[in-house]
Amino acid sequence: MAPKYWLVKSEPEVFSFADLKMSRNRTTHWDGVRNYQARNFLREMEKGDRVLFYHSNCDIMGVVGVAEVTKEAYPDHSAWDPKSNYYDPDSTPENPRWFMVELTWQQDFKRKVTLSEIKAARPLQKMRLLQRGNRLSVMPVSKAEHDCICQMGMR
Repeated sequence: MAPKYWLVKSEPEVFSFADLKMSRNRTTHWDGVRNYQARNFLREMEKGDRVLFYHSNCDIMGVVGVAEVTKEAYPDHSAWDPKSNYYDPDSTPENPRWFMVELTWQQDFKRKVTLSEIKAARPLQKMRLLQRGNRLSVMPVSKAEHDCICQMGMR
């Protein structure tokens, strides 16, 4: 089965691509997603899928590297912890509402592919990231979009 392609957003002050690279085995669980559409995308991710890592809510936003899905969706335990920022009293181990995947660092780009560059690139004009009002932290991208951004990041 051919891999699918995704983009995930993270604020670098919260969890950066460098943090992923420094994590044990260069892997982390991608928890805390509390939007139903983004959650559904997490549940569609499969082992081996490629993930563009996007730094958001910072001075210069953009894609900084590539990760890979190394564990498919499983219940997000942070929803069950009352001390967690992601606590949801309606989610239980017996009936989980929220899910997470594991991501593993694969490659740093030579340079960040900025949001303004993505907006200016003709092949990326229909990218979900650029659609008005789209604030999802997890979204699909096409293989062509993925390949274009990777090519830009490795120049």
